[in-house]
Amino acid sequence: MRHRMLAALAAGALIVAGTLAASGAAHADVTICEKYGSTTIQSGRYVVQNNNWGDDTTQCINVTGTGFAVTTASHNKATNGAPGAYPSVFYGCHYANCSSGSGLPLQASTSTFAGITTSVSMSYPSSGVWDAAYDIWFDPTPRTDGQNTGAEIMIWLNKMGSIQPVGSQVGTANINGATWNVWEGNIGWNVVSYVRQSATGSMNFTVNDFYSDAVNRGYAQRSWYLTSIQAGFEPWVGQTGLAVNAFSVGSGGGGGGDTSPPSTPANLTASGATASSVNLNWSASSDNVGVTGYDVYRATNGGSFSQIATASGTSYTATGLAASTQYQFYVRARDAAGNTSGNSATVTATTSGGGGGGGGGSCRVKYVPNTWNTGFTADVTVTNTSSSTVNGWTVAWSFAGNQHVTSSWNATVTQSGQSVTAKDVGYNGTLAAGASTAFGFQGTYSGTNTSPSAFTLNGVACSLG
Repeated sequence: MRHRMLAALAAGALIVAGTLAASGAAHADVTICEKYGSTTIQSGRYVVQNNNWGDDTTQCINVTGTGFAVTTASHNKATNGAPGAYPSVFYGCHYANCSSGSGLPLQASTSTFAGITTSVSMSYPSSGVWDAAYDIWFDPTPRTDGQNTGAEIMIWLNKMGSIQPVGSQVGTANINGATWNVWEGNIGWNVVSYVRQSATGSMNFTVNDFYSDAVNRGYAQRSWYLTSIQAGFEPWVGQTGLAVNAFSVGSGGGGGGDTSPPSTPANLTASGATASSVNLNWSASSDNVGVTGYDVYRATNGGSFSQIATASGTSYTATGLAASTQYQFYVRARDAAGNTSGNSATVTATTSGGGGGGGGGSCRVKYVPNTWNTGFTADVTVTNTSSSTVNGWTVAWSFAGNQHVTSSWNATVTQSGQSVTAKDVGYNGTLAAGASTAFGFQGTYSGTNTSPSAFTLNGVACSLG
């Protein structure tokens, strides 16, 4: 059984076998040395687990009424690989070991999810190699057992030594009054890590604040389910003295049972439309417990609306649009207690016809994927079906799911969220009338590897086939 897979993996995935053992009744001041041993605290509301998944040396934790402390540990793992363990306390379900009354799994699109808050207080030694991190798990289905395959959100409060999260840094974010370095990698699921630029020993936050950022970056989806909220440590070297002094999960967000929705966003405008994007702006909503974000909805040519993003501020740029197409948008506000406002007035925007780059003309795109497990390649053939030559080309599309490009050939391929652009590499930049060119790329995905349904060449919509 897979217990925990490399929340800070620096070199390849690792499968861990074992059985998570629950030690029964809720009680405090229990010492656990069993590799996957666990017990409950606070009448079963939380589970404390030793979870010595990455090492065979002895690790022991002393469980208290509010958390635990590592009392025995002799890890000595290479810092370019996996940590030795993840001793932690959690709320929800982890490999069929569930705390009492959590209500998890819970879909991330619900107002209840939007109001979930959590807090932790930790103590650290001044030596060893370790990180102190929340580990928050999401799955495409409401599963209570096995490995989650949606997203793993890691929130690093502190670290010691030359260690780093999975993947590479993709940006920074200002969340919960602090600046975080944002990392992303895929090891069969997306690992999105937030490393606090200034270390802290305690934290109180709304889970949705971090999840909204991951959704906006294209690494998570609102249809997925929260399965557990965990707080603990990943030790590489050592480390006794790591301790969770207190941990809690609640539905407050400061609302205290608040049921009053935010005011409806006003003055929604659309501007700066190009062949593939449009800028949206609106006035801030007001609320007694604070607005945490704005849900953005879109319809095409008068069709039905669907949510496309959650913005943290009062502006959003919708990308991946088709040229010469009419779109409708509205927004609504969400507060810290999970209440949502009414829908704003609808605004309409029409994208331009594209062109440029020596002539856009008309075009045809053939997209042929080859999929396996959690990876795939795609061969893309672009044909200039116009009567004029294209000098310099850019092909753009949006993925419908959780696909991420990792390498490419015969084109420079870049990705922002679900939006992708492929540009010529010079020697293949000229497309005569009727001529074709081909490029390809390799990527990873979770869920379903659905092929893109629309492409543009220099901003002009192409036919498929």
